[in-house]
Amino acid sequence: MPKITIRNQRVSDAKRFYEILSNPNFVYFLSKPKSIADEKKWLKEDPKRKKNNFAWNFTVLYNDKVVGGIGIKINQHRQYVGEIGYFLDEAYWGQGITTAAVKLVEKEGFNKLGLARIEILMQPKNKASAKVAIKCKYKKEGLLKKAIKGTDGKMKDALLYAKAL
Repeated sequence: MPKITIRNQRVSDAKRFYEILSNPNFVYFLSKPKSIADEKKWLKEDPKRKKNNFAWNFTVLYNDKVVGGIGIKINQHRQYVGEIGYFLDEAYWGQGITTAAVKLVEKEGFNKLGLARIEILMQPKNKASAKVAIKCKYKKEGLLKKAIKGTDGKMKDALLYAKAL
């Protein structure tokens, strides 16, 4: 039985994250590091993001192998609301790994961070993310017009899925 876990991100994850995020098939994930050095720089700031309660980021492990990342951004105006974002190596798509990782990070959000609501936003064409949200029992709340930036830099509509305690 495959084991899916999450742990705090490490600077040593930079090369693997760069490989995953450089995939041209990542058409819905905005973060595209320019180099491994850029990814290391971003990862070095992770403890500060946690300390300031801005974002709690984790590495997704499949049988102890780094296969992706997941995190919760905290709404700075309503700190009881978080937004989950994630990415997964294409070789592992469709295997339930992201669904398991969302459930794990959701526990962190509700139990350890004291969130009352967690949201997942995605472009309407991102059917895989919609499946993850539905499998994790998030409810579709609506369509937000021009709410997120696409990888092309243009503003895109977003579906809003959410779960509240």
